Formats: sequence, C-alpha cells, structure tokens
Amino acid sequence: MKQLKTKTLLLALAAIMLTNVAEGQETGRDIMLAANDRPDGETRKSVMKMELVNKRGSTRVRTMLSYSKDFGKDKKTIMFFQQPADVKGTGFLTWDYNDESKADDRWLYLPAMKKTRRISGTSARKEYFMGSDFTYDDMGNRDVDAYVHKILKEETIAGQPCWVIESTPKENEGMYSKQISWVRKDNYLAVKVEFYDMQGSVLKVLEVNQIKQIDGFWTATEMIMTNQQRNHKTVIRFESIAFNNPVDDQAFTVNSLEKGYIQ
Repeated sequence: MKQLKTKTLLLALAAIMLTNVAEGQETGRDIMLAANDRPDGETRKSVMKMELVNKRGSTRVRTMLSYSKDFGKDKKTIMFFQQPADVKGTGFLTWDYNDESKADDRWLYLPAMKKTRRISGTSARKEYFMGSDFTYDDMGNRDVDAYVHKILKEETIAGQPCWVIESTPKENEGMYSKQISWVRKDNYLAVKVEFYDMQGSVLKVLEVNQIKQIDGFWTATEMIMTNQQRNHKTVIRFESIAFNNPVDDQAFTVNSLEKGYIQ
C-alpha cells in the first residue's frame, strides 16, 4: 500500500509538471523530467529480440526475457538470454537507485564460466553490452539533474512535433560529451537521441521506429541504435510486453540471476 501511495504521489507531481509544460512554462529540465517520469506501471515483463548487424550486413539474433519492478523511486531489472545456444542462460541484473550519490549496481552472469561479474567502475560501465551498441551505462537510468538541459528548437519527426533538447553532463565521467534528444510533445517519449563523443562528433544515434499504447502506457516497441563510427547497429524489437503483473521482490537477486529464471 505504501508503494502504491508513493507511485500515486509521483504521478500527481508528474501531472502538475506536464500542466506547466502545456501552459508554455517549460524548460529543458521540465521536459526531460516529464520524459523520465512517464507512467509505466509498477512492473513490466517483456520478450525482446535483439539483432546485431555488422558493417557487412551480417546479422545475429538473440532472444531475451526481462522483468522489471519499481521499489519506491528505485527500479530493479533482471534479464535472461534464451536464444541462441551460445548465449542461453546469460543473465543481467540491475538495481537503479534514485539517490544520485549512490552508484547503481549491475551484475552479468556467464553460464559457460559459471561466474557472475559485477559491473563497476567508470571503465567497465563504458563497455558494450553483449556485443551490442548499448553500453552498460546506456542500460540503466540516468539522473536528470546530473545534466544541464537546454531547449535548442522544435522539429517534427514522423508527423509529430518534438522538442529538441541538448543535455550536457555537469561532471563528465562517461563517454559522451553531450546528448541531443527529440522528445514528442504528445507523450514525452524520446524518439531520437544523438550521442556525441568527447571530441564533439556524433558517436551513436538511437531512433525509435514504433510506438504503441499498451495497457494504457505509451511504449517504444522497436528501436535502433546505430554506432556511426563502428558502422554497426543494434535493433531491439519487443515481441510482447505486459504491465502490472505480480513479480516477487526476491526475483531480483544474484541467486535468481545464476539460476537463469525467477520463481
């Protein structure tokens, strides 16, 4: 009940924020907070396909099962690779904390080695996840107030008006000097993000190609991350996604990760 009250309060605060946006009082921070706080249920379960496409056009396909749950303002996610055989049983667990002074926890389980690796430290977070174009940092939540946000302009993507917002880290320990996001005005989804390297050149571009309303929640169901410098891309498609189904708190543990399933 306490968690439900917390979520209700967050939604009320988000509604107030979005009212300010609608009245034209928006700032870059307001919009990015609204995008970050979009309602997405208490829990999420999804089946995804990840396609890795190299510069020659060769494709590798992987299937994943993911569970996620809110714990107040924190979030925990566990993901299991199901296919193909060479990655089956690989698992990834994240604990994302709302407290910016507290580093998020991440673990990767490799069944071939029967070993769980804790992803920690700046250099490890910059590594690419399972051969994809997403780093370990990309896989977690980012603190909105760790960046300075500025509205650059407004543009239309796929017929939908968007704010174009530049986000520059206040203390840069990551691999991006800035990010530029195209955020839809109707649902506050970021439908395109450009990631710039430390020299100021575009490193990667994330594009959301399909958006659906599922169980009342606006949801990105297909996205492409293109690494322009490696000439490599990762396509993620959600084959199914469900919200607010019961998931036990104990599902999000290293023990579950190493078992390869949740109870």
